[in-house]
Amino acid sequence: MRGREILLGVTGGIAAYKTADLASRLVQVGANVSVVMTRAAKRFVGPTTFEALTGRPVHTRMFPSREHFRGEHIGLAERAELFVIAPASANTLGKITHGLADDLLATLALSVTCPILLAPAMNSDMWAKPAVQRNVAQLREDGLQFVDPGEGWLSCGKTGPGRMAEPAEIVERIGELLSNQTAK
Repeated sequence: MRGREILLGVTGGIAAYKTADLASRLVQVGANVSVVMTRAAKRFVGPTTFEALTGRPVHTRMFPSREHFRGEHIGLAERAELFVIAPASANTLGKITHGLADDLLATLALSVTCPILLAPAMNSDMWAKPAVQRNVAQLREDGLQFVDPGEGWLSCGKTGPGRMAEPAEIVERIGELLSNQTAK
């Protein structure tokens, strides 16, 4: 993964704390990691955490002046070799399924030409909903990749499916996807 450009999307959910570990692991194996956070994600883990782990600024807005005059969704999309969204909330899965672009992360999902890897995380009742499962099925049909959630204790106090995959499992899947493509 040395020198590969990974765009890491973080959405709102308690599993965002695991994404800090994921970012650290990716940097340790030599990947260049740019983080994009939704407004909801910042309620769980702060941008400063990801900036310290990646050595890069965290992106949260579509048109700040510091990155790309045409917008973050252009500059970041052009560099990315893989777009990983972890955790991928039910809200984000729905936005991507339906082509909504109301924030930087959702717009990037439409802008990137690289593969997208989703690591869903949510309450087991949400994960079981037909609407969420329809969105997942559609995204798979559209060619997006998944690291499926596991079962276990959830922050809501329940035990069941919906727990975000462990960072080591996500890193392994990232390695597989990157090995199947040539570097930009």
